[in-house]
Amino acid sequence: MDVDRVVGQIVDLVEEHYVFPEIGERIGRLLRQRLEAGAYAGLSPEELSAQVTTDLQSVNGDGHTRLRYHADALPEDHGDAAADAVRRREFAAEWAGGVAQVRRLEDNVGYLELAPLLFAPGDAGPAVGAAMTVLADTTALIIDVRQCLGGDPRTVALICGYLLDDEAVLVNSLRDRQGDLVQFWTSPAVPGRRYGSERPVAVLTSDVTWSAAEELAYDLQQLGRVRVVGERTLGGAHNRRTFKVDPHLEATISTSAAVNPMTGSNWEGVGVQPDIVVSSDDALETAHRLLRGR
Repeated sequence: MDVDRVVGQIVDLVEEHYVFPEIGERIGRLLRQRLEAGAYAGLSPEELSAQVTTDLQSVNGDGHTRLRYHADALPEDHGDAAADAVRRREFAAEWAGGVAQVRRLEDNVGYLELAPLLFAPGDAGPAVGAAMTVLADTTALIIDVRQCLGGDPRTVALICGYLLDDEAVLVNSLRDRQGDLVQFWTSPAVPGRRYGSERPVAVLTSDVTWSAAEELAYDLQQLGRVRVVGERTLGGAHNRRTFKVDPHLEATISTSAAVNPMTGSNWEGVGVQPDIVVSSDDALETAHRLLRGR
């Protein structure tokens, strides 16, 4: 492994793509200084990934910007949009589109667990629609993202649409380094049956809930649609791109930041603060008791 080449690539990527240009320049300078000081000399790919990640995140604590090590070599076509989409679909299929559990609890309270990711709408939509149809006649609903580690902001908007009525609602935007916004709206039509805006809903969180899963809790909380129950989440509100920099190393760089239409801000670095703070282990029982009025 050519450490100078790998780190040089990462410097270029951060300076070219990082969502906040001035922060990207600071990170790039730090990596150059560390490289010149010999901080990365003699490291294995796995060791390099850990050290570079520490340095990347030392400036502003951005957990989405890191160097990931893969024990198995990345595919030759890694980064090709079509090939990556096929791999994502296969992964989503292994996890039933991200719908981990659908149950009816006592007193007709619905329960939907989403994990390990909120997959893209094309991969998650049928499973989410089927789950929401099963739960459509419950008197209240619990959505569990305690073990959900991120995903697609379009799927956040899709799920929010089930819990609102049929008007289009802006739930989130992403702002890139040029200041341009991509908006995410709910749809007037959803697969399966809509839950609507009247029945009570709780969202369960933990201290490992991350990224798009945090967004789901945050967006619905800011809309006043749900009560969040559990632990404060990790605090990752950036969107990222991935770049292969070595057969075993993949750089992920934050390229945009969430902007909530209600707050004008996001949960980066601070996490989503629950309405009811309890341990992750107690969150389901607490939410169930709340929704049953007990």
